[in-house]
Parts: sequence; C-alpha cells; structure tokens
Amino acid sequence: MTPTRSPQPRLPVLRTLALALALAAMPGMARTPQANPLPTPAHGVIGVADAQLSPDFWIARTQAPEAPLMARAAIEARNARLLREDPSMHELAALPATLARAQVAGWITALASPPTRPLWDEAGRPVAKAVLDALAANRALEAIPASQPTRFGMAVKRTAMRTFPTELRTFSAKGETDIDRFQESALFPGDPVVVAHASRDGRWLFVVSPRYAAWVEAGAIAAGSRDAVLGYGQRTPYRIITGAKPRTVFTREEPRLSELQLDMGTRVPLARLAPDQPVNGQHPYSAWTLELPVRNADGSLAFAPALLPRIEDSRADYLPLTRANLIRQAFKFLGERYGWGHAYNARDCSGFVSEVYRSMGVQLPRNTSAQAVSPVFARTSFAADATRGTRMAAVGALEVGDLIYIPGHVMMYIGDIDGMPYVIHDTNGGTVLGADGQPHSLRLNGVSVTPLLPLRFGKDHDYVDRITHIVRVAAAQ
Repeated sequence: MTPTRSPQPRLPVLRTLALALALAAMPGMARTPQANPLPTPAHGVIGVADAQLSPDFWIARTQAPEAPLMARAAIEARNARLLREDPSMHELAALPATLARAQVAGWITALASPPTRPLWDEAGRPVAKAVLDALAANRALEAIPASQPTRFGMAVKRTAMRTFPTELRTFSAKGETDIDRFQESALFPGDPVVVAHASRDGRWLFVVSPRYAAWVEAGAIAAGSRDAVLGYGQRTPYRIITGAKPRTVFTREEPRLSELQLDMGTRVPLARLAPDQPVNGQHPYSAWTLELPVRNADGSLAFAPALLPRIEDSRADYLPLTRANLIRQAFKFLGERYGWGHAYNARDCSGFVSEVYRSMGVQLPRNTSAQAVSPVFARTSFAADATRGTRMAAVGALEVGDLIYIPGHVMMYIGDIDGMPYVIHDTNGGTVLGADGQPHSLRLNGVSVTPLLPLRFGKDHDYVDRITHIVRVAAAQ
C-alpha cells in the first residue's frame, strides 16, 4: 500500500545480508537467477503451474524449513523496540495523561490535507469541490480543545480506518472503483486505541492505534479505562488466530458477537467460565470460549463470551517463526481479492505480510514505506543508480520470508525453481512483456504466486530495477 506518511529513513548497516551479498558476488557461492523464458500456462500467469499453488511444494524445496529463526523472547524484545523507536508507531502506554491541541491537530493534519486534485465517485461522477470541502470541515479542527484527558477505547469489530470522516469512496480516475483514496487501513476486534477527537457530525472518531491514526465510525469503538483497554492484550490464557479470517459461531443470545470475524494474528483471551455450562445457548466443549469486547448502549466497553469452533485455525500461542510457517500462513490467503487499505474485507500488500508475520508474534509497521526503513529490522537499501549486478546479487541471496520492496509494493520471497526467484504477494496489478514485446497486465488483483524476474515496470524496466529495500524480518538487528 502506498503510504500517506513517509518517515525519514534511518540506514543502519545490514551486517548479515551484507555478508550474504558479498558471498553472492563470488563465483559459485550463491544461486544465479536465470532469465530464461518461462512457460505460460492456459491461465496466462507466466511460470506458474498448479503444483506451485500449494505451500507443500515450496516447503519441500526449503532448507531446514522447521528450524526456528528467532526465539520468542527476541521477537518480544524487538516488538518493544519497534514501539519505542519506529516513528510510524504509537506507544499508547507512553502517551501523557493529557493531550495538547497541537498533538491532536498534528495527528489529524499529518494524515492528509484537504483534497485538491479531481476525484470521482463509484458511479464515475466527479466529486464536487463543495463536497470535498465539507468533508474536510467535518474534521472540526477548530473544536479541538487546548488540552483534554487521554481517553482510551477498543475496537469491537473489524472496521475501516479512513482519511476523512466519511463513508464516501473516491477514486483518482473515472471508472476506477478499486483504489479508494479515502481508505487507509483497518482495526480488528480487541485493538486498543486512544480516542483523540470527534467529527462535527458526531459519527466519526479520530483514533490512534499502535500502528496507525485515522478516522473510524464511532459505533465500532467502545470507551474504556486505560487499564481495561491496555490490559486486554496481556490477559492469559489466550488463543492466537492462525486462520485467514475465521468466525465465531452464530448466536441469537449475543448478536454483537454472532459470527464475528477474527483475522489472522489476532490475540483473544479465553473467558474464565465453567467448562460444563452453556455459552450463549450452546455447550462449549467443542469450541474455545473467548472473551471479546462489546459496546454497550451508552458507548462503554464491556466483555462477553463467544465460541470459536475448535475446527477453526487457532493456537494457544503464536506459531514458531520458521520458514515453513511463513509459507503456510501466506498461502492461507492465496486467491483472496486485493483490498487497498484492507477494503473488501481483505488486505493489501503491506497488510498481507503484516498479518502473516503477526501470526508468529512479529509486529510490523502498517505501510510499505515504514516497513522498508524501520530501524529495528535487518535490511539493505539500494540507491536509484545501483547497478544491475548489485541488485541481482541481492536477489540471489534472498532467504524464504525476506520482504522485497519496490515503490508502493512489497513481496515475500518463497523460493526458487532452477534459479528463478518466486514471490507471493497481494497485488492489484502484475505486468509482463507479451509476445509483441509490449507490457501486458496479468490482472491478478489478489494474493498471487509469481516469478519475480518477468514482472515489469513498463517496457524498459523490471521489478528488480526498482527494488528499494530488502528486509530480513527473521533476523535480529
């Protein structure tokens, strides 16, 4: 996802990957990616056969696939550093007891300025300037008090985070209906937030979550005490959601938690209830009894039990960070439609890799720009004038799970076939050269497996030419 904010990058030396690159540059010391023509199956996606759409195919080709790459303690220590040191993150527990007007206004205005370029709605009609002005005015910046108590809240359902306090979907071109320019990200059940401001119409709240600050519908947030909100994610015992997006069981007794979606990596505490007593009209022995947040009629936070069937993918703790688990988790999203900013009940490229790693307890910043330059991850960076040889040496030194960044996009490396590197990524595009030598879109628009080298930026440049960073998440920095 192309970020709305671009923190100043810090460029530490990547010791581990630098060594790998040095070895890769030596004859016979690393894979040599080949640019030989690849077969194009009937489905039209070059170099991808049906067998390659299974995680087992790639795990079988991976060296030491089940070996732990980082210990749990090391992951938790790095997560703590991420909150402290990454400028794109927000450490809610470290915020002061009162928020100054400048702080709140700064969050809101840093997200976006009032639109000045032409925008279109879903019907292909130009969005009138008066409408855009009204959306900007609905932020009610003049109503931000000089100081206010720091208020806490919690998301009670998956909900969109928006650039402006509005449901209006807008697009950069007439007929474009996928990339909503007012869609930023999403919150998930149990996500803690600081409620910083309310819109003029009262329907929206500007909230600050650990990974993002944006507008959300007020009905998706329940107001709670600091201890209740920040303590929820520390409760034990708990379950980690390891499926793509399982749901709780249907219940008419507690409709707020009926068939509630829980996305990959969500941590939910277990309710402390008698194991032989019904929960919402159903015996709980074949399910996990979760304790989930709900919003009372007055907007306050409460908690209630809900059942997650044991057949749904969840675990008593985070998955070990292994190459096999990275592949397995990524493939659970295979074929899901691309959703800019978590639209379409899906995710985009940076959301995709974030949720894969989150199921192993690893936190990442929200957007590609922040992920690529975060000070806590091992990475290498490429200047615009980096040579082709340097870039190909880095590609040859990739390890399973490495993240490859090009402008506005991220891909996860999963292995190679005869020297050809392959990636899995959530993409709304994908362009290759056709038999006529001209660029042709694959129209992927979803989580896809592709070879890396054929992917193009126009006729004269491929993705390798545009790599800006390679991040090795599964390594200490």
